[in-house]
Amino acid sequence: MSAGDGNAWVHCHLGHRHWGRYGAAGLVLVRGARDEPAPRQILLQLRAAWTHEGGTWGVPGGARDSHESIETAAVREAEEEAGLDGAALKLPENPLLVGTDHGEWSYTYVLAFAPDDLTIGPPTQESEALAWVDLDAVPGLALHSGFAATWPAVQSWITTP
Repeated sequence: MSAGDGNAWVHCHLGHRHWGRYGAAGLVLVRGARDEPAPRQILLQLRAAWTHEGGTWGVPGGARDSHESIETAAVREAEEEAGLDGAALKLPENPLLVGTDHGEWSYTYVLAFAPDDLTIGPPTQESEALAWVDLDAVPGLALHSGFAATWPAVQSWITTP
């Protein structure tokens, strides 16, 4: 059990290649709480060209390590990729939404709310850009295929109290 022990490509029983020996997690970070009037915004990352599906938009996220909870992995990845302070985030009571489940491998979204004054860092080597995007503008972007497939469920999850 060590930091980074989840970083590897794996093949699930369906024949798909996935990043994350123990699955993966992404942070759905929203400005504007569920009980606040719209507009709400989501933090998106333009994936660096060298990454899987580089040049597409998605949420900060990545491989889970063997010792991490899903929530811990998602927040750690967002800290690494977006330079934000994970301690400033507020997770709701039920913060998990499974985006992809292939049995032995899954990608799970973790919902968190950001204070209005949350600072995000400059893009890292895994990001070309970071941006707060209005929820209704997300479908117009070139999205990572996994995120695009789950966006309707993610959007509903964000906006349903």
